[in-house]
Order: sequence, then structure tokens, then C-alpha cells
Amino acid sequence: MIATEGGHRVTPAELFFDLVFVYAITQVTALMAADPSLLRLLGGVVVLALLWWCWCCFAWLGNVVRADSGAMFAVLVAVMAVVLVVSLTVPEVYDDLPGGLYAPLVFVLCYGAVRILHLVTYWISSPGDEALHATLRRTALLSVAPPFVLLLVGSAFTGLTQVLIWLGAVVIDYGGIYVTGSSGWRVASPGHFAERHGLIVIIALGESIVAIGVGVSALPISTPVLAGTAAGLMVVAGLWRLYFRHISDTAEHRLTALEGDDRTRLARDAYTFLHLPLVAGIVLTALGMKKVLHQVADSEHYDLSEPLHGVVAWALTGGVGIFLLAAAAILLRTGGPRSLVFIIGGLACLAAGALVVLLPALLALALLAAAVIAMVALHSRKTGSAEEVAA
Repeated sequence: MIATEGGHRVTPAELFFDLVFVYAITQVTALMAADPSLLRLLGGVVVLALLWWCWCCFAWLGNVVRADSGAMFAVLVAVMAVVLVVSLTVPEVYDDLPGGLYAPLVFVLCYGAVRILHLVTYWISSPGDEALHATLRRTALLSVAPPFVLLLVGSAFTGLTQVLIWLGAVVIDYGGIYVTGSSGWRVASPGHFAERHGLIVIIALGESIVAIGVGVSALPISTPVLAGTAAGLMVVAGLWRLYFRHISDTAEHRLTALEGDDRTRLARDAYTFLHLPLVAGIVLTALGMKKVLHQVADSEHYDLSEPLHGVVAWALTGGVGIFLLAAAAILLRTGGPRSLVFIIGGLACLAAGALVVLLPALLALALLAAAVIAMVALHSRKTGSAEEVAA
């Protein structure tokens, strides 16, 4: 395996690796859309958190070992195969279909295989790094083994019990990373690390566009459908602008300025942890937009005046709210300026779900698009004014 250098950037091998996660995120949205209830929404977020951990493991590893080297690329292909199987099981992970393999157990076993492959590859990549090896042992004992046992136990149950047991496994898994500490882990190339996370945000945003298309599949195109598609694209474009013009550069510059364990802790907090709600917010909004476009297109069963119902109504605006609050948290953790636009806008979007159920679905989506574009303009003007004062 070939170690990376400070100026290392993302390789085509890593872009290839991310392809399976495009499908995985699409499957999570489909999982929630198939049974849009509060329990299924929580279950979908739990599955997303587990998939996110699989992706993050190899984002960290690819920062210290070149992903396009022979041995490392072979590992990536193996992980891709396992994650593809995981993705195939997602629709059945809470409701196994009769016949075939038991999907929840297959999901758990494949997840465990990814985590073991990560630890073993990390160990082999640095044979003389005793600090890293000690951290890997603690990680295996505290952050891999106990959650894996809980996931196995949870796979034997269904409904609320399964979701709560798996949620407990996620909490222990993520909390175990804090207990094991930052010693041994390292971020060799801040630019690579930031770029990797920017790409997974792009994947999530791309899945939102796919969700719009899926929502109208096999249904006739109409003027309201075109209007809804345009509004949905404006929401996605606004979120892209907020992240890549106001979040990513600030986080990368701060990460570059730090060294050693301080850099590792910032990478863990701002990227591994705080980018999860950022991506989850995008996925939830995609769920809402998918349902809006489906209702608008299916004129035989829905009237244009009909609003969204249940948790899907909250997901439409609540997902944007979670995204904005996560963005505000990333700015605070990286020492960037506090953004009242993100904080107030995020809280307002979280609360707006109560209004979405009262408005026609298409109007709710159009108003959300207008709100996101307004926040882009407000934050851009505030940022521009701050830069002029600093100059």
C-alpha cells in the first residue's frame, strides 16, 4: 500500500467507490417512502447512520493510503460488493419478504464485514504505528463489537423494538469513537478530506434530483409537474450554494491550519459527525419532494389543492431545517462566523411542517424554494459585508 502526501487529492478509484453509495442513499429514501410513518422515518435515519459509518471509515483510510494502489483498490472493490448487498437488503430491513435470505441478518453481517475490513486494512497499512494499533484495538472492543452484537440481537425483532435496539447500537458506535480518543488517527491531506465529504454531499443532492424523477415516473407530464420539478431543483441548487460557497471552504481552511490531534478532532467533529445530519437533512427533503411530485403528477388520485400528510409534510421543510442547523454547527466548530440566517432559518423550517399540512403540496414546495433562495441571498450579502469590513 502507498502512503499519501500532504497535497493528495481524491482519486478516480474513490469516485468509483462512491457509486455504490449513490444507490444506497436512494434505497434509504425508498425505504422511508414505502411506509411514511414516524417509526419508519426513524428507522430510515438509523440505516443511513450505519451506511454513513461505512463510507466514513474508508474516507479516513483513503486519506492516509492511496485508494488507487493495487492492494487498497482490491479492498475497495471488496467493500463495494458488500455495500451493494447491504443496499439490496435495505427495502426489507424492517419488513422481510417471504422466501429468500433473511434481509435484516444479511444487512447486519455485511455491515460487520465492512467494519472488520476497515480495521484490518488500517492495521496492515501502518505496521509500525503502535499508537494507531492501540487505537484500533480500542475501537474494535468499544465501537465495533458491542454495536455489532446489538445489531444482531435487533435483527431478531421487528417494529419499534428492532428500531430502538439498532438506534442504541448506533449511539454506542458513535460514542465509542469519543471514548477511544484521537491518538493514532491522522488526517494527512486536509484538502483530500474536505473534497471527499464535498463529494458525498453532491451524491446526496444528486439523489434528491433522482427522487424528483422517481416521484413522477410512469405518470403523465403536465404543467404542474414542470412547475414542481423547477421548484425542487431550486431547493437543491440553493442547498448546493449554501454548502459549497459558505461552508466547505471555511471548514477546509480551518482543518488545514491545525496539526496533529487537533486536526484529527476537528475532522471527526465537523466532518464525520456534523456532516451526517447535513446529509440526513438532504435525504429527508428528497423524501418530501418525491411525495410532492407524485401527488402533483397523479391527478387521478390527488387534487392540486391537496396538501402533504403526516411525517412527509414535516420532512419536506424539516429536512432543510436539519441541513441548516448542521451547517451552522459546522461553522461554529470550525471557528467560522456565527450565522443567524442558518440558525433562524433552520428553526423556522423545522416548525414549518405544521403549516405544510395546511397548504397545497405544490405551493408548499414553491414556498420552500423561495425561502431557500432568500436564505442564500441573505447569507451571501452578510458574508460579503463582513469581507468588506475585514478588508
